Amino acid sequence: MDESPTMGKKLNNLLEKIYSTENGFDKASKRAVSAALKNFFLEKASERCRFGHQLKTEMMKFNQQILMNVGSAGTLHESWTDVMAFFSSNNDESMFEEAIMAEKAVLDEYRGVLEEIGLLPSTELLIRRQMNKISHDLTIIRRLEDIGQK
Repeated sequence: MDESPTMGKKLNNLLEKIYSTENGFDKASKRAVSAALKNFFLEKASERCRFGHQLKTEMMKFNQQILMNVGSAGTLHESWTDVMAFFSSNNDESMFEEAIMAEKAVLDEYRGVLEEIGLLPSTELLIRRQMNKISHDLTIIRRLEDIGQK
């Protein structure tokens, strides 16, 4: 793996965004109206926590320093939390919209890491696997939003 500061920063930014989406899903689970949606968001929060731990483990294997509060990922979390706070109605539709926005942002971060040269095959595989799962989840969230609007 490329042990350059640039690679380390990109992986740390990704890690921070993963944990930010975990926090966003956790908060959404507490604000969702339907029990099924609460459970869905809790499942996504748990999954993102697992993704973060997997990436940290991968980074440690190759002596990548793990930093906290790096880059703009904190902004993602703050903006999701701030926008959710704006919606006093706590309706499920607003939760879907915020989840979609956050998932798109984290997918962009994953794509940015995959564009880097120097990823070890195991790291690339992990990132692709997580990215594919998030992309699939985004499709599900969009479908749920569509159903909720009918």
